[in-house]
Amino acid sequence: MLHYPEFDPIALRLGPLAIHWYGLMYLVGFALVYILGRVRLARGLAPNLQARDLEDLIFYSVLGVVLGGRLGYVLFYKPAYYLAHPLEIVYLWEGGMSFHGGLIGVILVMILFARKKGMSFFAVSDFIAPLIPLGLGAGRLGNFINGELWGRPTDVPWGMVFPQSGDGLPRHPSQLYELGLEGIVLFALLWWFSSKPRPTGQVSAMFLIGYGAFRFLVEFTREPDDFLGLLAGGMSMGQWLSLPMVLIGVAMYVLSARRQSHSPKY
Repeated sequence: MLHYPEFDPIALRLGPLAIHWYGLMYLVGFALVYILGRVRLARGLAPNLQARDLEDLIFYSVLGVVLGGRLGYVLFYKPAYYLAHPLEIVYLWEGGMSFHGGLIGVILVMILFARKKGMSFFAVSDFIAPLIPLGLGAGRLGNFINGELWGRPTDVPWGMVFPQSGDGLPRHPSQLYELGLEGIVLFALLWWFSSKPRPTGQVSAMFLIGYGAFRFLVEFTREPDDFLGLLAGGMSMGQWLSLPMVLIGVAMYVLSARRQSHSPKY
């Protein structure tokens, strides 16, 4: 059994200004997206995009993540509460973000960006998809440092006691599972998969399949939100939101493969 190393949630103090680890991890995540994007641009994997386009896309994606993540949390997790307390929707400092809502926000940003550039949506999303996992991993590391989103009780040797849970039980360090699977493993998979020419849409499809499958599995070890518990079928909200990602990803992969096989050969 391990004990959670209680981190100071504040990474740096500059006079009255306090920089929290969680916010810092967001910055690290977007910095990784930018660095990896420049690498892909240098390799000629997006001939219609320039460095300035990448910067614009990241800037607007930040807005998509924040607005989509917050609204997704409001709609998916606590609609009744926020309907009764609408002003609290803007209380971002109190926490409450949804990955799936953030993903929808980024998709909307990419749709608008692709239209502005005269590109197909999937040309943009195939370029961006391999950049996302390490950013997600940085966010999960932030969750671990904050001591939040801990796992379910367990008797595995690496079970960890999180003081924040208040019960003293060893639990799965599910934040680290997500860091490993949704961050490092998914990044390696997508970076390898996208290193060779693929039919348009397949890299995006692999992201949806990979993230959805990994998140679905990790949710079996993650403590459900106390205000929701487990839903129909004994599954968590995270699992119900991840299932459509996998199904849509599989459909996209199959359709792109069929289009490729039916395209004229010269």
